[in-house]
Amino acid sequence: MMIERRPGLTLLSHLILLLGVVIVAFPLYLTLIASTQTSEQIAQSVPMSMVPGANMLQTYQTALFGGETSAGSKIPGAAPMMMVSLITALVIAIGKIIISLLSAFAIVYFRFPFRNVVFWMIFVTLMLPVEVRIGPTYEVVANLGMLNTYAGLTVPLIASATATFLFRQFFLTVPDELVEAARMDGAGPMRFFKDILLPLSSTSIAALFVIQFIYGWNQYLWPLLVTTNEEMYPVVMGIKRLITGESYTEWNVVMATAILAMLPPALVVILMQRWFVKGLVDTEK
Repeated sequence: MMIERRPGLTLLSHLILLLGVVIVAFPLYLTLIASTQTSEQIAQSVPMSMVPGANMLQTYQTALFGGETSAGSKIPGAAPMMMVSLITALVIAIGKIIISLLSAFAIVYFRFPFRNVVFWMIFVTLMLPVEVRIGPTYEVVANLGMLNTYAGLTVPLIASATATFLFRQFFLTVPDELVEAARMDGAGPMRFFKDILLPLSSTSIAALFVIQFIYGWNQYLWPLLVTTNEEMYPVVMGIKRLITGESYTEWNVVMATAILAMLPPALVVILMQRWFVKGLVDTEK
């Protein structure tokens, strides 16, 4: 089969891709440049200089560990908030995967009354927006004394109907012969789950981990409700606090904190890129 090459169409497609890269990358570049300048340089130069400044190390040190700026503003360090975000994101991602794997395994491989009804009850929760559930969930968390705790930040967000549905669909593609062979070898349900299903699901688990880690890291609305103690603020709330907490905003520190907040999710995507892509597109199950 011959593929017709059209130079004009190829050039147009490359220009469109280049335009998309510029649109996505320019705000990141602007944020990085602003984080290397002083707040006075950002405020006084209109438009802001597109050349990196000489204040990068001092700005990132202040953003990460806190301190007092030249304008007298007291900046809380982002390091403790990033640790809160990291713990929250890991617990949410790992918890979602474990619960979704077990629930999908039970729905597919165990015979119990109203099995399909249970699955559709889980699936229907996808139709309920967060705003509908957030009030009752907050009341439950408050009554259980889980405000300003890691449990309050993570437990209400662990269950995932989407992940359960994805693992259920994958388990349904596993040949029945494999199940029978495991049963003949004397493997119990949990051994079959651990030794066969988990290795087969590794790429799907990796893809879901990346998605759920970013979901947990970027949480803002729920932590805003359940945390009043500054020690439990995630880094996303810290960025908002830097913007509205002072009459004079240190935009260079805000931009540096934003860059620091983007690094862990970006690192997770880069390190797990091969598994992430394979988990989304791999059809050789």
